[in-house]
This record gives sequence, structure tokens and C-alpha cells, in this order.
Amino acid sequence: MNITHIGGPTTLIELDGVRLLVDPTFDAPGRRYSFGWGTSSRKTTGPAVPAADLGRLDAVLLTHDQHADNLDDAGRALLPSVPTVITTATGARRLGGNATGLRPWASTAVKDLEITATPSRHGPVWAVPIVGPTTGFALKPAGSSTVVWISGDTVVFPGVLEVASRFDVDVAVLHLGKVQFGLTGPARFTMTGRDAVRLCAHVKPRRIVPVHYEGWSHFHEGRAEISAAFPQDALTWLEPGVQTALS
Repeated sequence: MNITHIGGPTTLIELDGVRLLVDPTFDAPGRRYSFGWGTSSRKTTGPAVPAADLGRLDAVLLTHDQHADNLDDAGRALLPSVPTVITTATGARRLGGNATGLRPWASTAVKDLEITATPSRHGPVWAVPIVGPTTGFALKPAGSSTVVWISGDTVVFPGVLEVASRFDVDVAVLHLGKVQFGLTGPARFTMTGRDAVRLCAHVKPRRIVPVHYEGWSHFHEGRAEISAAFPQDALTWLEPGVQTALS
């Protein structure tokens, strides 16, 4: 498996001959985006790889379409050029065209790679009607007994813990960063480092890869805080724009 961190949640994953782009965000930094109900965030870091340099893509995996830190204007413009976009059921209805919607635990295939949607909850229970649905993805190559798991934007809740009972996770790509907004006080909309430790104690991945903890003003934990929560050398950090082989 090769993975390239482009910025925020955006990664290029090359697995079993399949090239997948996760959560395309390619806008330049500096703009503030509304997330609804009076919340907003400013993009502070641009993509480490321009969209024009991605090469062939077999699919986009979109954890959700309703927030610009997971799908911005430039990322949205890319979608029609990709053979298929796999996302939430409601997201697929909004996007139309080449979008395929999956409900939790439903699966589809890209070439010989099985892709299963996994539960994700982007904040407290009370926020779900406001924030909207999100998803994670488990990627299983043909003949493999393990998966690569992308958590999506989520907090720890029973649905996400169920991943441990359904899959043997080799690599876990975790969306972290402790997203908070002044309007919603102490409520968290993504995991902290300590949350991720608790999650990994259940899932027991062989490799843990943090993403989506930088590049936006709504993050309240960065690399230092996440590292401090884990034992030394427990995490695999990606250098933006650099392809990393995970073997």
C-alpha cells in the first residue's frame, strides 16, 4: 500500500492496483467557509499536490459532501472526471451522476477491491440532524484477511467501535484534530488523541496513520497533542506530498 497525504483529510491511496482519492480538497488557503448554524472555519494550508498532478484515479471515497474541509470547490470540480464517487446515501442523492451511496456496512467494489462503508458520527448525538451523515470506509483487497480502514470524521461511539468485531484492521487512517467551534462550546466533532487511543485499544490496528488534524482554524489539537496521547513510535506520520509505502 502507498499513501500520499495531500492535506487535511485528502489522501491518495494506492492499494492492490487501485488508486483512490479520499475527500478531495484543493482550494487555495485563506478563505473562510460556513459550516452552517453560525459556525465557520478558515483554510490555512493549501494542498501539497495539485489536482492536475494526481494521474489516473479509479474512484473518490468521500466521507461526506456537506463540509468544505472534506469537499471544497476545486475538489467538487474534480468529481465528474472520476469513474465513480463512493459516499453516503444522502450525499450520492445530492451529487447525482457518478456517485454511489452506501449505508453503514454496505459494500461495493472498485476492480477487485471491496469497499465497505463503516459507521461514523460527526459530533454529539444532538448535532446529527444539523451536521448530517458521514461515513468511514474499510478497504479489503481480494484474498486478504485484513483491511485498510479510514475512520472518516467521527467521535468515538458504539457504531465506530463495532469495526473491531467486523474487521481485522491492518492500517487505520484516523481523522483527528478535536474540531470545536465557539458557538457550540465544549462539544467535539472529531476525535482527540486520547479518543483515538481508546478507539485503537478496541480496533487494534497494526499501523495508525493520523490525518485531518491541521490546515483549518477549527482544529484544536495538532501533531504535538496527538503524539503525547500515544506511546512513543505508535503513530506513522505522513509528510505532505510525499508518497509513503506501508508494508
